[in-house]
Amino acid sequence: MEPISKAVVTVLGFDQKGIIARVADRLYKHSINILDISQTVVSGFFNMIMLVDISSPDCSFSVIKEELTQLGNDIGVQIRIQKNEIFEAMHHI
Repeated sequence: MEPISKAVVTVLGFDQKGIIARVADRLYKHSINILDISQTVVSGFFNMIMLVDISSPDCSFSVIKEELTQLGNDIGVQIRIQKNEIFEAMHHI
């Protein structure tokens, strides 16, 4: 069995209907599975963190990153994706 390659997706912005659905749909279209998800809304401000499986996407990581950035621009939120190895390295002090 091949090890799972993971990435962290973060979404920040003002709350509105459909944010989770649109991000999840974009990931699904590229064969990316959501492994874990946490989201909160505080005083109208939306925050979501997803751990996703990027072991077998149908395109390159850079295309996924670009599409998520564009989706965020389209719906007025900030969406970022980082490979898990980079995310962990950034947070080890």
